[in-house]
Amino acid sequence: MSSMFELLMNLPLFRGASHTRLAQTVGEAKFHFLKYPAGETIIRAGDPCTHLTFVISGSVRSTIVNNTGRFAVGQTLTAPAVIAPDFLFGRTTSYPCTVDALETTGILKISKSDYIRILYSDQVYMFNYLNTLSVNAQKSMVGILSLTGGAIDERIAFWIIALSQPGGTDIRLTCRARDLCSLFGVQRATFDAALNEMKSKGLLEYTNKELLIKDREGLVNLLESGSDTFDDDDNTTE
Repeated sequence: MSSMFELLMNLPLFRGASHTRLAQTVGEAKFHFLKYPAGETIIRAGDPCTHLTFVISGSVRSTIVNNTGRFAVGQTLTAPAVIAPDFLFGRTTSYPCTVDALETTGILKISKSDYIRILYSDQVYMFNYLNTLSVNAQKSMVGILSLTGGAIDERIAFWIIALSQPGGTDIRLTCRARDLCSLFGVQRATFDAALNEMKSKGLLEYTNKELLIKDREGLVNLLESGSDTFDDDDNTTE
């Protein structure tokens, strides 16, 4: 039992809670524990987000694809992690990503109604969730500034950070180079020069059809250097 509590206390939205408080939460709320074999789909893009979903063991591949299928961002999330927590509430309450198990994976689900009760039960839980929402909102603001006036490397950094999560690994943006040039509104020579500069800094590798992110934290630092408001740390508690 103690190992289960330690696992839960490491989950992003439960960090900072005391062992006693977490034990009370487990006793009061309905926690649904599920197992998925390697290769099985856990979530499909467009599924209603009715539960908060945690990866508690193993790892998953999360992929976001645009409506034409020409642009995709994939990332690996390894336990402990939470999947798309900012889609539980708000105007859009459906998952933006398809999530597949990469190995035998343990999933914890908490219904929206139970999670609301958990948030009201302790301010640590509430601060964790509000901090997650605030970080995502701030990323959007900084991203708009980068897209309209920032350098091309900042624009690329924003897209990757906005479409991936802290802790995500093997992050890959799949799209033809010419389509990315059109998306960012730059000439191919300018785009290639930016990629070469980012590659020289160890931030990414690239081909004609894919960007492989080597250092997501480095991309965060790149944006931070251009804005005092950007913060991608989702672990703050009061």
